[in-house]
Amino acid sequence: MSEDVQGWLTPRAVAAEAGVSQEFDLSQCVREPIHLLGGVQSYGALIAARWDDAVVDTVSRNAAEVLGRAAEELLGRPVTELIGDEQWALARESAEAVTDSGAAAPQEGPASSGVLPLTLDGEDGEDGEDGEDGEDGEVGEGQRGSRLFDVTVHRNGDLLVLEFEPRAEGGPFVFQNFYPRVRRALQKLQGATDVTECCAAAVREIRTLTGYDRVVAYRFDGRDGPGQVIAEDRSEGREPWLDLWFPASDIPPQARRLYARNWIRVIGDVDDRTAGLVPELRADTGEPLDLSASVLRTVSGYHLEYLRNIGVASSMSVSLLHEGELWGLIACHGDQPRRLSPEVRAACEFFGIALSLQLAAVAGREEADELARNRRALATLLARLTSGAPDDLMRPGSGLVELLDADGAVLLRGTETLTAGARLPDALSGLLARLARDGSVGEVWSSDRLPEALGLEPEEAEAEGIPAGLLLLPFNRDGDLLAWWRREQPAPREWAADPSRPVRTGPGGERLTPRGSAAVYRATVRGRSAPWSPAQRVVAGELWREVSGLLTRQVVALEARNTELARTNEDLDSFAHAAAHDLKEPLRGISNAAAFIVEDAGTVLDATSLRRLTTVRRLAERMDGLLDSLLHFSRLGQVGLEREALSVDEVLDDALVVAGGRLAEQGVTLVRPAALPRLRADRERLREVLENLLVNAAKYVADEGAGERRVWVEAVRTAVPGQAREEGGGAGADGGTVTALVVRDNGIGIPAGQQADVLQLFRRLHRRDERGGGSGVGLAVVKRIVERHGGRLWLESPAAAPDADCGGGPGTAVWFTLEEPPEARP
Repeated sequence: MSEDVQGWLTPRAVAAEAGVSQEFDLSQCVREPIHLLGGVQSYGALIAARWDDAVVDTVSRNAAEVLGRAAEELLGRPVTELIGDEQWALARESAEAVTDSGAAAPQEGPASSGVLPLTLDGEDGEDGEDGEDGEDGEVGEGQRGSRLFDVTVHRNGDLLVLEFEPRAEGGPFVFQNFYPRVRRALQKLQGATDVTECCAAAVREIRTLTGYDRVVAYRFDGRDGPGQVIAEDRSEGREPWLDLWFPASDIPPQARRLYARNWIRVIGDVDDRTAGLVPELRADTGEPLDLSASVLRTVSGYHLEYLRNIGVASSMSVSLLHEGELWGLIACHGDQPRRLSPEVRAACEFFGIALSLQLAAVAGREEADELARNRRALATLLARLTSGAPDDLMRPGSGLVELLDADGAVLLRGTETLTAGARLPDALSGLLARLARDGSVGEVWSSDRLPEALGLEPEEAEAEGIPAGLLLLPFNRDGDLLAWWRREQPAPREWAADPSRPVRTGPGGERLTPRGSAAVYRATVRGRSAPWSPAQRVVAGELWREVSGLLTRQVVALEARNTELARTNEDLDSFAHAAAHDLKEPLRGISNAAAFIVEDAGTVLDATSLRRLTTVRRLAERMDGLLDSLLHFSRLGQVGLEREALSVDEVLDDALVVAGGRLAEQGVTLVRPAALPRLRADRERLREVLENLLVNAAKYVADEGAGERRVWVEAVRTAVPGQAREEGGGAGADGGTVTALVVRDNGIGIPAGQQADVLQLFRRLHRRDERGGGSGVGLAVVKRIVERHGGRLWLESPAAAPDADCGGGPGTAVWFTLEEPPEARP
């Protein structure tokens, strides 16, 4: 199976084809160059002459039968020898009138062609009965008089292509006879209020114009999807096709491209013998003449057999376009061969253009009405943002979910995940982050068949909790986004053929063979939600602009507050340093004065006065110690860090020089479960952190008899609290975890409600004369050093000791990192 087919058909259809047929390759339909089939329908003849000198480049083999001159005689000769200089000039003028300043016809978009009558003179130069057309439009023996042709002309690069159709019996076409009927039909279209009513009027009028036995309006489900018959007019006795669906394989991609280029396509007889081209391959391209814009172009054998298998002898298709894309078709089927004159084709083409415009107008009116309703809802929603914060969108009753008629919405912003409506599917968070990274900031991305977009079967998506519909708006490249989702809405459909078995055995063997309504195949389409309308996409984009403005203003305000806060912190650090430094001198004076009074007058003072002077000295010394701690704390905010790659084991050994004695006094054993890692940090500051934590572990040991006293120091891969949002693996192999150091003891522990207090300056959970005293600065210093490194610190207590047999109290674990985890960095 070719990649083209695998990219077009669903995986289920590809698998089904492989299981049904070993001989018929559906990819041949997809790859077939139907614009290069090298032939025309035999009732007419084709001549392609060079634009500049009129020399014939390519001619159909049936030229002798249709034009009275053999192809070999015409090839390489000026076409003016056949049609004369005056008619050649008319053909050029007709082609120029429908192209831009005489330029070649565009390769994309609807093709342009003109029609004019041309007369060919016979060899005997006689007119009259001998010059009339035969029954099939062919020239019989002896019919060499003047003959009238309808000639369709169009530019093809440096060639002018002329397609000759013998004038049909019954005289020339008089458009005035058709005009009243066409005008009435157009008036009916203009009075239609919706798409179905438009199409119903159109099929009735086209069947009246052409006389075909069945005319249907066929709407595609997306660019490459299947199609549904939404309107039908048929002769008595024919099976109804109304509301039936036809598989996408009925009209392969290259056929859809040609339908988008040609407003009308007529097949006069499915059993017609094709007239080949001379030469078969053009010398300058090595390929057959491009017949993309040809009205006589021959038809793919696959398509002809398709028509035969549904009992069609002749057909016409009128393209329906919307914004340059193929929206649908008016398909006409005849029970007998049927030729349409260029004038009738022109009337039908005109009708198709008018219908396309009317459908666009109806769709535009419906979209405008929906957009107006949505904008009113958006205005109401934005008015409810009382705080001006995007988070207000997620409040119950905000109207965000209802704005797009969704089941739920989610706002991912930094580390926050806020939802509205239904519960966020578990599998959606990581998927949203990945889609946001792949998308463009500010562009709406949507799908009403998300499982298919992800290459999943509906059952797989359901098992994984992936919704069927999703619309998201990335705010930036950091994963911030706003998204809506919709649940699956299974849709029952009636198919004219099994969509998973596009190939089946028919009269001609294994071919594309629709079954008709007598064998309706009922199936439920899964994995899809209600589609996101253009109006909903527009209003989502408008909401994005509003929210982006709010976010921008918040960022600017936050930056201003951060700048002011940084300046305030600097001022506070400077004040604390100056205050601590300047207050120490008076305190020493107070302490010394109290000491001198005791020494000089101690013998004459009463006991109360001596006690009070001693208290003054003790309080002065205590104040001096507090000022030392404050001075040290303030310096931590001013002194720069000297980061280096270091061994944590070595730094721990340095910390034990001071803390080891305290641990030994309290009978605390240090445990290192494994070698500690190498990290980048300031050696002296990290030593101070470990020293403070070990001293605290010695201070707050469990009471006597509670078991062996221990403190553990180890490194653990963990997620930082508040930074554990799922990123779909985007933060690395460890899913956003970092290396944290933990100092854990089995001491008395810290109640959960007091853990935040112990990290504040001068806060203690015991009286000053208990647990060895202290100023209550240690953990505040530890926290400040960790934050200066860009890390995080948190406590856990009670914490189970790693060794279950060691006994002891509930314990405390102090965790800290020395840098931000990757996903938390700005």
